Formats: sequence, structure tokens, C-alpha cells
Amino acid sequence: MAIIDVVRFDGLRNRDWLIYKYPSDQLVLWSQLIVQEGQAAIFAKGGMICDIFYPGTYTLSADNLPILKGLVNLPFGGKTPFSAEVYFVNTAVKLDVNWGTIDPIQLIDPKYYVKLRIRAFGQMGLKVLDAATLFRELIGGMQQADVVKIDKVKEYYRGILVIKAKAAIADAIITNGISALEISTQLEKLSGKVKQQVAPEFEKYGFTMTNFYIQSINFPDEDFAKINKILEDKAAFEIMGDGRYATKRSFDVYEGAANNQSGVAGAFAAGGIGLGAAMGMGASMGQTVGNPIQREETKECMGCHAQIPADSKFCPECGFNNSERVCECGNKLKPGAKFCSECGKKVE
Repeated sequence: MAIIDVVRFDGLRNRDWLIYKYPSDQLVLWSQLIVQEGQAAIFAKGGMICDIFYPGTYTLSADNLPILKGLVNLPFGGKTPFSAEVYFVNTAVKLDVNWGTIDPIQLIDPKYYVKLRIRAFGQMGLKVLDAATLFRELIGGMQQADVVKIDKVKEYYRGILVIKAKAAIADAIITNGISALEISTQLEKLSGKVKQQVAPEFEKYGFTMTNFYIQSINFPDEDFAKINKILEDKAAFEIMGDGRYATKRSFDVYEGAANNQSGVAGAFAAGGIGLGAAMGMGASMGQTVGNPIQREETKECMGCHAQIPADSKFCPECGFNNSERVCECGNKLKPGAKFCSECGKKVE
């Protein structure tokens, strides 16, 4: 292979490259190295970084290749041939990575205590901050490919992002007690919190995170139906007070626990009470089942509509005569009637 005396890379037409490996490793001292704006050039030997150059024009010599000089024993004079791998890194391009959770994030809604399957979608921007770190973490093992395309890198980092984002979103929702119905109003704040947790992971690979957005968080309609049912129940019980609503929710949980013995402890926890209280209530429920309460039969007063004992002739609230009256002709008289509607006889 011919010895190269000018080393430069003008970039690819479609600008979709991140790393470009120079095609020749046969170089010569006093050659020119030209590094374009938005590039960094890395000299490596055996996969190890020796020297790195940033935008500018350089004359390769033993003075500006100090690490490589020690490896290959470069002399101080003459156009001496030497071998080294040269990699150009694209430091100008920004990687816009669209991400989404393929598998849902499963968690308990902190407000309604129902299990939800949450999916999140968003966008992230990355830019090379440290070309040397990027090379060590990602490119050091590149043996065959001469060009690392941006799309390949996106796929690699999208997997890392989704894992970290899922954990951060779940932690933020649980820690801050944000309900799934209120999450859409918290996306900007939540995006900032997740970015703080995710950004350091990408700095390990030589990237800086230019932006991070959670564009939407949603869950299936059947999960929403569970919350909607709770809201409907609560609306009905608000007339009687929140206390009765809370009691009903607890009994719903216990009923589910009875149908699923393995989930009893979790059901008590979701109901918001301690184990001791749960056992006490269980005993109370057992007594109720074993000795059903005898409820007194009642009827509605025809005068004031209050509930009164079924055998009462007069209402204890308004004094209205609730006994059934029959005319001599056999016709049942309406309450308060003064004359029979069948025979017209005056009622005593």
C-alpha cells in the first residue's frame, strides 16, 4: 500500500456517520494531518488511543505524537514510515433519538391503588463531548467496519435509555405520588427529573445530553376503566360522606383477597390499613357471616315517607294513620280519603 503524506476526511455526503476509520494505516513523519471543523482525529495503535487532534492543520512529527512515538520508536528526523490507525469522530452532529417503552411499566397508582400498565414515549438529543471516551467505550472493539453509522449507535443507546427511563419514571411517580390521571400536567417537570438521572449514564460514553423530553405517558383503556369505576363509586358515596366510600373500597379489596388467597397481604396493603387492623376486620366479618344481623322490617309512612316499623298503625314521626282501611263495600280506601271512591259513602 502506498505511503500517505496527507491525512484528511471531508465527510460523507449524507452526514449520517459518527466514526470513520481512515483507510490506510501506513503513514510517514512530516505528513500533513487536516482535521475539519466538527471533527476530532484519534491516532490509535492496537486499539489503544495514542494521540488526539482537534480542528486544524498539523505536521506529523515526533513532537506532536508523543505517545505513539514511545510505542513505535519514532526517530526525530527524516520522512520515516510508521503505522497507526486514524479515526475521525463527528463532534458536530446531534443524535436525535426517538424512544418508547416496548414493554409497559407496571405499577400501582399512588392515588387510586389500582394496577396500571404505563407506556412512555419521547425524544432525546445527544452530542459527542469527549471523543476519546467514546472511542474507548464504543469504538475500541470495532475491527471490521470502516464507518459507524448514526442509526446503529441510536439503536444501541435507545436500549440503554429505555431501561433507565422506565426506572426513573416509575420512581418519580411513586416518590411524588403522581396519579396516572394527573401525569399529563407533570410531563415537563417529570422530563427534567428523568433527564437528571439518565444524563450521567450517557456521559460515561462521551456524550452530553442536549435535550430530553417525555412527550406522552398513557395506559390501556381497560386500566382507565378501573379508575373510572372508582370515581363513579366515590361520586355516589359523597352524598353519604367519604367515610362510607373508604369503607366500601376496603371491602372491595378484601373481597378480591378472598378470591385470591395468595394476594391477601397485598390486598390489605392496597386498602391502606395495617395487618393488625386487617385481622380485626377479618374477625368482625367472620362474626357477621356466622351470626347474621337480624334487621327489623320497615315500611314507608304514607304521610311523611319516613321509614317506620312494618306493624305500626300510626307514624311515630308525624302521627299519620298507616293502618289499612276498607269501606263497607269492600273497596280499599286511599290514605286520608273522606269518601269511598266506589260507593260514595262517607268514611268514619
